[in-house]
Amino acid sequence: MARIAGVDLPNKHVDIALTYIFGIGRSSAKKICKQTGIDPNKKINECSGEEINVLRKEIENEYKVEGRLRTEIALNIKRLMDIGCYRGLRHRKGLPVRGQRTRTNARTRKGKRKTVAGKRKAV
Repeated sequence: MARIAGVDLPNKHVDIALTYIFGIGRSSAKKICKQTGIDPNKKINECSGEEINVLRKEIENEYKVEGRLRTEIALNIKRLMDIGCYRGLRHRKGLPVRGQRTRTNARTRKGKRKTVAGKRKAV
């Protein structure tokens, strides 16, 4: 099993296996295969150690992935919250940031429903 950027890649086609790395999608994976000259339809276990090293170096030098990318994203969100812009306030409150409706839906951001007790009638 190949290990690139701290991720164990499954035995799948190279272009699919690379998407298991945070920060690399299908188009980036195909571009990496093209730049390194590795057949994207080849399985990871069929790749030689030299080919894995070429992939590792390409990703290390050209792409921001895993920990570095997660850190950068977290710092960007923290910066928005610190300057107090609208997007930062939405992040702070745990509400949708990109203009979605919140009257219904938005459960992914808001979390599980919190039931509010209704008023009781006086007898």
